[in-house]
Order: sequence, then C-alpha cells, then structure tokens
Amino acid sequence: MTSDDQHFIGYTITDVGRLLRTVFERRVRGFGLTRAQWLIIARLHRRPGLSQSEIADLLEIEKAPAGRLIERMEAKNWLQRRSDAKDKRVNRLYLTNKANRLHAAIWPIAEATVEAALGDLSAEERRRLSELMARVKMTLLALAERDPVRGEKAAGDAEAEELRAL
Repeated sequence: MTSDDQHFIGYTITDVGRLLRTVFERRVRGFGLTRAQWLIIARLHRRPGLSQSEIADLLEIEKAPAGRLIERMEAKNWLQRRSDAKDKRVNRLYLTNKANRLHAAIWPIAEATVEAALGDLSAEERRRLSELMARVKMTLLALAERDPVRGEKAAGDAEAEELRAL
C-alpha cells in the first residue's frame, strides 16, 4: 500500500475526524461557540479543574493563545478560574452553570452526529471499531511517551534528518 492509496489508513482517520468535526460544527453553529470553545467545555465537563497549560496541550496550541481563549470564555461567563490549593501560580478552570447548561444542550447533538456517522455499522462492527481504535490510541500514547521531543535527534532518525534538510 502506498501513501497515495485511497485506502491509506492515515488519510482515512484524518478525513473521518475532519468530516465529523465539520458536520458537528454545522449542527451547533447557532449556539455561537467555536470548536475550541466546545472542546474546552467538553473537556472541563469531564475533568473539572484542568489548568490553562493542560487546556493548551489538549488544543495543541501555545499557552498565550489558550489564555486569550479562556479570557473570552470567562467574559461570556462560561468559565471561572480558581487558584490551585497547592500552587498559587496555577489557575484551575471550572465550568459555570451557564456553560453546564450549554453542554447539556449540545451534548445530544454530538451524540447524534456520531450516531449518524456510524449509522451503517452493526452493533458488533461499532464495538469492534471502538475496540480497535482504543488499541491504536494506546499504542500511540506509548509511542508519544518514548519518542523524543520534536527537534531532538533519535538514534536512526535518518528520515527526520532528510526532512529537515529540505
């Protein structure tokens, strides 16, 4: 299989994620929030008390833009910052009641979007897909833990050297 093959799994995974986000964003456009804002609300709903740095990591953006995004969400009364009990330099983020109501209104749309995307799969196929994707995720998490930080040279990393030379 070549990288330009229409069945290359990397392209398929990327396309599925992009299309799922596109459909979802169209369905929630009327709520007046961005994808990044929705991601923050969804993450904080599951894991209240994340720090600004953790939010930046989840969104794969730098801390300064994450801070500006958080400030805009505070201005809309969706978030509140609370000082960390152990480290006063760290602010923990929590959803307000307004954001919790927003989450309650949008979560069924997210579920319906995924349900529609998986509509052609049987219950067994869905279970298997979920199981396989969880395994791939675990493998990637392990790779992310042991692979060098971007810019550091790994033993035998000739491909990265070639790319840097371009």
